[in-house]
Amino acid sequence: MGIEVGAVMSAAADKDGVGDGLLAAVEAAVRQVVAAEVVPRWRALADSDIAVKTGPHDLVTTADRRAEERLTEQLTALLPGSVVVGEEAVSADPAVLDRLGGDDPVWVVDPVDGTAAFVRGEDGFATLVALVHRGEPLASWTYAPIRGLFATARRGRGALLDGVPLRTGGDGPLRLWTSNPVFRTPAEREALDRLEAAGAVCTPCTCAGLAYLDVARGLTDGVAFFWEAPWDHAAGLLLTAEAGASSLTVQGAPFRIAGGNALPFTVARDEATARRVIDLLGGAR
Repeated sequence: MGIEVGAVMSAAADKDGVGDGLLAAVEAAVRQVVAAEVVPRWRALADSDIAVKTGPHDLVTTADRRAEERLTEQLTALLPGSVVVGEEAVSADPAVLDRLGGDDPVWVVDPVDGTAAFVRGEDGFATLVALVHRGEPLASWTYAPIRGLFATARRGRGALLDGVPLRTGGDGPLRLWTSNPVFRTPAEREALDRLEAAGAVCTPCTCAGLAYLDVARGLTDGVAFFWEAPWDHAAGLLLTAEAGASSLTVQGAPFRIAGGNALPFTVARDEATARRVIDLLGGAR
């Protein structure tokens, strides 16, 4: 394949966008790795394929580990000089997160977003990849293999789902994906209670990538989240932004992939909706 490495490095410096060659090559790599390492293990996991990380709701599988290893090899080969921040690599060594603050292009990877759903044999999981430079996302890839959905985005060039342009939208009651109840603190529950008291329809999220995709497709109005793991958010933040969405933290600033955000935050279909959500969460004054 013709990999436009020079175009990508120019994009990192000049914000001109990511070349078509790299966009297509990454999509091909994601599809190939998921076909080899993830899909064959769906509904076929042995007990030995599943491990607990920080608690009973924080799982990792052989599919997560093998897919991240393969993606790390292939993505860094596609763009020499790039590095990877992957969920499982950070779990093993938190210092890997520091790469987001460096000068090298960074691939942010969630090999199986929605691992718990994957373990249960549900189809609500996705593989997420974003190319980030100096904290700014340049391109993203969101793949839900069982649902047959593949979304891409390039900064300044729009967002596509299976080649069709995406645009946020919606009317009626405010519909939001929210943090999973098993991870909520009392303060977070109170914040979400305020949303529901104002008439918002809140649905717990088990796969951030698919929640962002719903926002970009106009199927829901936004998300209200309380954590900042970059592998969960990087791809979706660009996808939704290119579809017309806005992000705000509880202090009224856009969400930063590199971290240090005041939480909670929202990504919503437009700026007015984002401000409404943050106000209801008890935020921007």
